[in-house]
Amino acid sequence: MAKWPWFERTFTFDYPASKHPDILERVRGMPIRVAERLGGLRADLLTRGDGKGLTIQENIGHLAQVDRLFTRRVEDLMAGVDVLTAAELTGKHIRDANFNDQPFDGIVADLRTRRGELVTRLEGLSEEDWARTAQHPRLDVPMRMVDHVCFIAEHDDYHLARISELIRAFA
Repeated sequence: MAKWPWFERTFTFDYPASKHPDILERVRGMPIRVAERLGGLRADLLTRGDGKGLTIQENIGHLAQVDRLFTRRVEDLMAGVDVLTAAELTGKHIRDANFNDQPFDGIVADLRTRRGELVTRLEGLSEEDWARTAQHPRLDVPMRMVDHVCFIAEHDDYHLARISELIRAFA
């Protein structure tokens, strides 16, 4: 079955803001899920591509990179902006980072650090902060803080599923 492409996805943001603790746990656990999924995997498979997208190592590096954007969007919401910071959608930042040429352990450490910083920031929010709203630039929908964190969790799951797809393909 073909995987539903990320940029074709739409989202229904209808959780109450009070659901944020549950969604935050998904976001907090992503680095642990990555480590669990990759345990025992041969090192040569981390940088092997299938011609359909990013390698395992590039997926992990991208997850670390995009946490900068996600953190920026938290700050956007806290600042009361009308429109959230837009993502760089060309993939240039991934290519320029040369993740396949970097030590795997360093990429994973960066992922843990960035995600830890994001989660710490989110844990400090008040109940009112979870309901703050701004327009998402690509989806063109209003997004509350709780929706933003749900979007992060969905993005994580998308890349973890892609990593699993690559593991199955190369096993």
